[in-house]
Amino acid sequence: MKIAFLADSLDSFKTYKDTTYSMMIEAGQRGHSVHAFDLADMALDGGVVVANIAPVTLTGDPDDWYRLELRAPQQLDTYDVIVVRKDPPFDMEYVYATYLLELAQQTGARIVNQPQAIRDHNEKLAIARFPQFIAPTLVSRDMARLRAFHTAHQDVIFKPLDGMGGTGVFRIGTDGQNLGTVLEMLSDNGRRTIMAQRFIPEITQGDKRILLIGGKVVPFALARIPQNGEVRGNLAAGGLGVAQALSARDLEIAETLAPILFQRGLLLVGLDVIGGYLTEVNVTSPTCFQEIRQQQGFNVAAMFVDALEQAV
Repeated sequence: MKIAFLADSLDSFKTYKDTTYSMMIEAGQRGHSVHAFDLADMALDGGVVVANIAPVTLTGDPDDWYRLELRAPQQLDTYDVIVVRKDPPFDMEYVYATYLLELAQQTGARIVNQPQAIRDHNEKLAIARFPQFIAPTLVSRDMARLRAFHTAHQDVIFKPLDGMGGTGVFRIGTDGQNLGTVLEMLSDNGRRTIMAQRFIPEITQGDKRILLIGGKVVPFALARIPQNGEVRGNLAAGGLGVAQALSARDLEIAETLAPILFQRGLLLVGLDVIGGYLTEVNVTSPTCFQEIRQQQGFNVAAMFVDALEQAV
């Protein structure tokens, strides 16, 4: 297969943990050709979606892992599959990219995850589609509502709808200290919609990342455990990642969502589960492949490339 990855700069990859890197290596080892481009490389020209795409030569050296050939304009439908691995923020440039990718689909391009599905599943808001699995949650920009939610639940997490890696996440406890400041900042004084969730104390046991691939559940999760007094378990915020087998509740959530999300065009999904509650549905660039393989020996990248091959 010819596989083109829509991703951030390859220079930014931390090869010891990067999931896109593990995908590329697995694909290369199977004899598939690997290519790469970024959002800025895309264009709609003469009614056709093209991108300046570069073939990638994998060296086998994790410290100097690739050679990038010259970029050349290519139609997206000349590749067997386009794998979308662009990190948030999910801003308007990201949205415009999904529109271009959707146009490319109309001429035969195969895209994973499907652009409309990415656009339709905001990583924070998508949990509302599965209310049976979520903790008390409010999405609003009304300051009075947000304050009333805190009054009702006392210990609350507030966060933006477009962040990643734990950025902009605040916990306001029973004393309400800094509540006004946090709400004003996150909501831009009531001009931006944000999310409030009742604090889940089981975060001390980890914010579990559960992976769904091709409608099936990866049997291990990565519990990201907060460190040094942090409330966030995200690895980007210093959390400690511990790979572990799924609990019965994890399986209940994952096995319910896996076929539904796959049918909606999402080949790869990362669920976040804390204390038995679904807190996020990650669809843009879910991670944790390498940590699970390193600690449990389960080759998640192989399962992903298997699903790609089956899709193609």
